[in-house]
Amino acid sequence: MPTYQVEFYGNKIDNEIEHFIKSLQKPTIAKSLRIIDLLQKYGLSIGMPYVKKIEDNLYELRVRGGEEVRYLFTMKKATFYIIFAFKKKTEKTPKNHLTIARKRIYNI
Repeated sequence: MPTYQVEFYGNKIDNEIEHFIKSLQKPTIAKSLRIIDLLQKYGLSIGMPYVKKIEDNLYELRVRGGEEVRYLFTMKKATFYIIFAFKKKTEKTPKNHLTIARKRIYNI
């Protein structure tokens, strides 16, 4: 069974995604790390309800619970890059979040 790498967007000193995860409630942190681990072990085959394709090479990792959290990510070779994270407050993913994610895909 293949295993994948998972990397967070940003630099090692001031990593935006790590800061976001640390700011969450403890149960949400645990769920986030568990689902990221599933992504690392099984890749896109984990499917719904955890992974949803948004568009070509842009996916959403979904964490449900007391805090609804979404991680936008892309894949290159055998590495998943989590490029944006936010608390879900509306039905649709905000357009400005998608714009940021699209720009970051080109910086990887």
